[in-house]
Amino acid sequence: QVQLVESGGGLVQTGGSLRLSCAASGGIFSRYAMGWFRQAPGKEREFVVAIRGSGARTNYVDSVKGRFTISRDNAKNTVYLQMNSLKPEDTAVYYCAAALGIDRIVVLHSADYWGKGTLVTVSS
Repeated sequence: QVQLVESGGGLVQTGGSLRLSCAASGGIFSRYAMGWFRQAPGKEREFVVAIRGSGARTNYVDSVKGRFTISRDNAKNTVYLQMNSLKPEDTAVYYCAAALGIDRIVVLHSADYWGKGTLVTVSS
């Protein structure tokens, strides 16, 4: 059983930056592909980006390309999402996800394990 705990959310002004972290425990972290999803108020959950155990990144959703960067530190069992140039439309609960297969995250937009989420609010 893998546990995921997100942190780093908060309130930021338009144009600001935040770095989200997701700490994993209970499994061999490097075996898992990791992903970030988000769910804005009144909307469905949206895939943002994923990263393989090796550190190779997948494509980002178009709306965050050039602004968000995913990374991972397998020694710290942690995945990060650096978010720059934030916009009000980035406001959402951001969820960390883990899966043994990258396709589960990227293609199926699903995961084996989920965190509880961290709220990001971008004010205009």
